[in-house]
Amino acid sequence: MKNEKLLIIPLGGMGNVTQNMFVYQYEKEMLIVDCGIGFPDQYTPGADIIIPDINYLLSQIDQGVKIVGMILSHGHDDHIAALPYLLPELPDFPIYASDLTAGFAEQRIKDAKIKKKIKVVQDKSPVKVGQHFEFELFHITHSVPETKHIFIKTPEGMLYHGTDFKLDKHPVDKKMSDLPAIAAKSQQDNVELMLMDCLRVENSEWGESESAVGPAIEKHIKGVKGKFIVTLMSSHLHRIQQVVDIAVKHDRKIAFIGRSVEQNVKVALNLGKLDIPTGVKINKKKLDQYPDHELVVVIAGSQGQEGSSMVRAVFGEHRSISINQQDKVIISADAIPGNEIPYYRAVDELAKNQIEVIYPSIDPGVHHSGHASAPEQEELLDTVKPKFVMPMGGADRHRELFRKRVAHKLGYSDHQVLLPETGQIISLENGDWKVEREINLAPRIVDGKGIGDVGPIVLADRRALSEAGIVVVVIPRYRNKFDLENIEVISRGFVFMKQADEVVAYIEDATAEIVAQNQDKMNDYRLKNELRKQLERKLYKVIEREPVVLPVILDSGE
Repeated sequence: MKNEKLLIIPLGGMGNVTQNMFVYQYEKEMLIVDCGIGFPDQYTPGADIIIPDINYLLSQIDQGVKIVGMILSHGHDDHIAALPYLLPELPDFPIYASDLTAGFAEQRIKDAKIKKKIKVVQDKSPVKVGQHFEFELFHITHSVPETKHIFIKTPEGMLYHGTDFKLDKHPVDKKMSDLPAIAAKSQQDNVELMLMDCLRVENSEWGESESAVGPAIEKHIKGVKGKFIVTLMSSHLHRIQQVVDIAVKHDRKIAFIGRSVEQNVKVALNLGKLDIPTGVKINKKKLDQYPDHELVVVIAGSQGQEGSSMVRAVFGEHRSISINQQDKVIISADAIPGNEIPYYRAVDELAKNQIEVIYPSIDPGVHHSGHASAPEQEELLDTVKPKFVMPMGGADRHRELFRKRVAHKLGYSDHQVLLPETGQIISLENGDWKVEREINLAPRIVDGKGIGDVGPIVLADRRALSEAGIVVVVIPRYRNKFDLENIEVISRGFVFMKQADEVVAYIEDATAEIVAQNQDKMNDYRLKNELRKQLERKLYKVIEREPVVLPVILDSGE
């Protein structure tokens, strides 16, 4: 009887919508699926993006375990955009994807000056990876073309990695989800474990087709005397195609603005995934050569991201485009949780400038989700009929609701629904599963040019600064003797002026007391730490706030 078992390690954590990265490990081999980024929230102030913690991979490599390959399921950033950051830290291995996903990923890698060719894999063509893994890709509909679900053959049985999807009944490109082939493969091989997207399980109605978005956007172009401006997710080629068709139908030229959307359109055109008639697409630098009423503009920045082309245009700071009162703006995207403030700041600025802006709260038809609702999830689960199922790609509330609303309805017991916590490694062996062990996962912050150098302490300080301000306590010292009568307190973002005198006096008295008690016992470093610790504790007791306290010893003589 064999002693080995299959390990499943979600390196991006569980209960996360983004930062997708899964590792399947058997004996001395690891197969990775996806390599995505996460996005900053209120807990990561100042961060640009979040990337997965790969210390587990590095530790296994040190023990002689080999990465035999990586499969990319589709071209969204939360599945491919960590590649430029992580590949330089890992040994070389083959990467597999569909043609469009490979094109997007290679562009990302090329931008980072990394030379790496991604192997394009055709649907339903088995690929042997290492000694223990074999996989096949199957087409599924989603908001980016060429999304794939993956069957992975392992010594512990067949796995189904069902990343983001929706079962669109009328896809823009006419390519339906290949449910017949998925059903046949599942019946042939009996799936042991199915991982599947659960993000929109709260929606109990079948999702609207992406092909309905085009007509909803088109009705807003009628009567527009200026530019018709659409902002959307840059990889949403189905929607971009529909906007192109609208431009053609209404005899307008189309321009693309924003690095991400320009690159994605270029890749898609080269691969024949986007159809733009000759003479319709114009260079963004030539917008002023056409009357505004002859223009459609697709611009990146649908989340109101700081520095994006859309935001710079909204605030009049973009060198290629300005937005005026004759224009109409369509925001064809919902605010991603955590992005509500910048999203609506852009909307508010447009409204303040009396520019008509349409967004999903006004017209729900201008955006439909690319994720499956509960009945779609139920249909796919019933098609595959795995022994065990593990919902992923959603928050904890989505995973738990999936267990109750979808899995239980199809007769799955609680033991058959895997809900691991972040850091838990699942093992499959002899037809059953368990939590094998736990590892610490600490996703790394990309902040400017720094990767991983912004840690928990820095983030905690940034949160404290934003929530409670900073207090600088200056203690003069002359000829090695502290002047406790002239302590100075400087604060920013800390107390209202009417409270300042009382609180400042309290800080001065407390500081003098702490210094007097400890000046002969401690060096400067230890004394400042003691001041910081005690003052933070005392201030919280008095005013129930926790500002950053920065003690400074100011020497003015020998």
